[in-house]
Amino acid sequence: MNLALWIVSSLAAVLFFIAGASKIAQPTEALAQRGMAYVEDFTATQVKLIGTAEVLGAIGLILPHATGIAPVLTPLAAVGLALLMVGAMITHLRRNERPVIAANLVLFALVLFVAVGRFVG
Repeated sequence: MNLALWIVSSLAAVLFFIAGASKIAQPTEALAQRGMAYVEDFTATQVKLIGTAEVLGAIGLILPHATGIAPVLTPLAAVGLALLMVGAMITHLRRNERPVIAANLVLFALVLFVAVGRFVG
């Protein structure tokens, strides 16, 4: 079970880190042109904050548990990312962007698996 948790944690961390870093590094106009039309519903600052939350959550999925320093932060980071995905699903539902919700559901399931696995283990 521990190996599965590390694999899922690593995969989710990479995906969230890439997604968050792109939101931080690129202007909202560039994100909108790349197919992230939902950014039109948010200010540039809000998009950067979402990206920052994703990057910090990605780090939180790995670093605390790997170092043994405050490992309780790993499942908390996973719960935070799960809540972020709930917000993403609500945003995409409101915008009638139903195909995108599948990706949010997959990410939600991944971080929920990590949260439960790390709370129990």
